[in-house]
Amino acid sequence: MTQVTERGTPLSAAPRAGVRRRSPAAAACVVGGAVAAGLGLGFLAVLVIVLWISSPYPDSGPGGALHLAAGLWLLAHGTELVRYDTLSGVPAPVGMTPLLLVVLPVLLMRRAARLGSAADEGDEEVLPAAAVFSAVLCGYLAVGALVTVYAAGGPMSADPLSAAWHVPLVAVLAAAAGVWGARGRPLGPLPSWLPRGVRKAVVRPRYALALRAGAGGALVLLGGGALVVGASLAWHGAEVQASFLSLTGVWSGRFAVLLLALTLIPNAMVWGAAYALGPGFALGADATATPLGFPGAPGLPRFPLLEALPAEGPGTPLTWAVAGVPVVAGLAVGWFAVRRAREVSYGETALTAALGAVVCGLAMTGLAAASAGPLGSRRLSEFGPVWWTTGVAAFAWTAVLAVPVAVAVHAWRTRPAIGPDALEDDEAAAVDDAWHDSGVREIRWAAMRKAAGELIPDIAVPPAPPVVPADSVAPVAPVAPVSVPGGRGRRAVTVVSGLDLDPGLLAGAAGPAEAVSAPLAPPVVGARVLARRKPPPE
Repeated sequence: MTQVTERGTPLSAAPRAGVRRRSPAAAACVVGGAVAAGLGLGFLAVLVIVLWISSPYPDSGPGGALHLAAGLWLLAHGTELVRYDTLSGVPAPVGMTPLLLVVLPVLLMRRAARLGSAADEGDEEVLPAAAVFSAVLCGYLAVGALVTVYAAGGPMSADPLSAAWHVPLVAVLAAAAGVWGARGRPLGPLPSWLPRGVRKAVVRPRYALALRAGAGGALVLLGGGALVVGASLAWHGAEVQASFLSLTGVWSGRFAVLLLALTLIPNAMVWGAAYALGPGFALGADATATPLGFPGAPGLPRFPLLEALPAEGPGTPLTWAVAGVPVVAGLAVGWFAVRRAREVSYGETALTAALGAVVCGLAMTGLAAASAGPLGSRRLSEFGPVWWTTGVAAFAWTAVLAVPVAVAVHAWRTRPAIGPDALEDDEAAAVDDAWHDSGVREIRWAAMRKAAGELIPDIAVPPAPPVVPADSVAPVAPVAPVSVPGGRGRRAVTVVSGLDLDPGLLAGAAGPAEAVSAPLAPPVVGARVLARRKPPPE
């Protein structure tokens, strides 16, 4: 009895109240967010260390290089940095974020969220989207807080208030995009806490079209801005090359300048779009470059992209030609705002185009705000396009052009078809009656016969044969059925007199000019009539 008791199967302990089971999937998501932040920081750290090692005149040790890498990682999220070692002794803020540098943390954070949302076949636990989002975000922000504290002791420390909302903003947007993409990009109903009117209005197709039209207009503006910047760089090619070679004489320094210029290309595209829209961009507190003129900015640093600025003085027809960029953007918004359904009214089309212009203006507002920022104090405190003027100009250009273009395209696509279907009921009935009228039918037949030529000869009706009295007609003896020996049974054949199938009559009816000398086949008198065969009895 004692052995049975000792060797028995132990009973599982009852779960304690209030104790939650730890989720390994949630812990993996937290680790994934931290790894995403570490990968971005590590990439920048390796790049800065390589440049520091290859530099013949390093300003600081490896600790300074690592602090600089931490500052660049925070700058990639839009955080404003502060440089204290200036000639004047006044701290100089550095708040212009290279937009191409933002791609690195966004892609890493989005990938971490997608991996956290993906579930293998053997996994028993599948976390909801909100849990994955929160877990990945916690891991990423924990590393971000440590990096902010670490960068405070470097040559370019981060502004704590700026880092407190820029880093979470980028992380939230990237994580939300990753979770949404991993779930199949669902477009389900809006949350129930929103007003019912808002939920019903958003599901209308006009808002999807407005988003598409606004995005198309913004892309056209960015493409036009890239074209303007590229043309200006090619026009000032000699000055750009001289500036690039004069900054440094070693290959590591030139490589660093080239990397910085490449990361600023998206910023230059937005600046070019703002220049084409009209408001232009600021190059200091007292200088603004617009198509109407550029007063000059003597305090600008030497940099290859800045050498592509327009010449000082009033505008020229060459600078005024950039107005074609917003014109094309307005046409694009109007084109994409038109639905192909015929039941849509002109007012609905015009409203969709106006909403597309609003979306385009908001997109350019955000891009202008992200691409600008201070590069120092005093004269360099304002650098880049002003966000609100750029957004207003983008909305005005696209709204003025998109609404009439959308209405015109809608009218062209829904124009009535030419034919009986496009007429009223009475008119369509009249056309139908006229089509089946005997006189019209004869005219159509004559036109077809004339076009066919010899293919359709005129067939005249032969005169009726004279009536023969019944007494003078000799009776016809019935013909016995013909049977073929050795074969299957044939049906009886009866010859009926009175039918003359002479082909010469048909040929002679074409007219006296085309007389037929001899019939094409011997005349046949009578017809073979097949007797109906009764089905065999069952």
